[in-house]
Amino acid sequence: MEVAVIEYCKSRNHTKNGKPHFVHCMLKLEHIIGHATEPGIAEQLHLIAHGDGVEYVALDPHDTARRRIRITTDRGTDCAIAIDRSQRLDNGAVLLLESQRAIVVRVTDQTWLRLEPRDTAAALELGYWIGNLHWRVQFYGARIQIAIEGPVQTYRERLVDYVRDGRARYIDD
Repeated sequence: MEVAVIEYCKSRNHTKNGKPHFVHCMLKLEHIIGHATEPGIAEQLHLIAHGDGVEYVALDPHDTARRRIRITTDRGTDCAIAIDRSQRLDNGAVLLLESQRAIVVRVTDQTWLRLEPRDTAAALELGYWIGNLHWRVQFYGARIQIAIEGPVQTYRERLVDYVRDGRARYIDD
């Protein structure tokens, strides 16, 4: 599958004090070509990796739902990702695949804040509060895991009343 990659360049001519001409380029990546685990793509990535041509963009888990992101690869390539709503960024998504170069998404590990409510009433109240804050959660039995998508202190400040009066306690794994 041939995918058009547009390289946008801004040129500034620095003539003051004899500074050299400066060009800044950015790749515009508009499609997910496939995934690193697909047999054909995996083979190509393996060959490109031998030439040290694979670059990675690191995304936080909450950024995977975004369609437009400006980000820099681990090699310093400036990228503008602008994918269609029907596509979703995830770990291993291949955004560029050329004969000597590839750009692959790596999703960083999700950090969780774990709580255990005191009883069913506290669980319902805590669940209602967390739902109103639109926090992403997972449930494990009576325990609640909150996906941390910002400073952890912000989450702890919002939960202080529940922990202080004993309706919930933090669980350390």
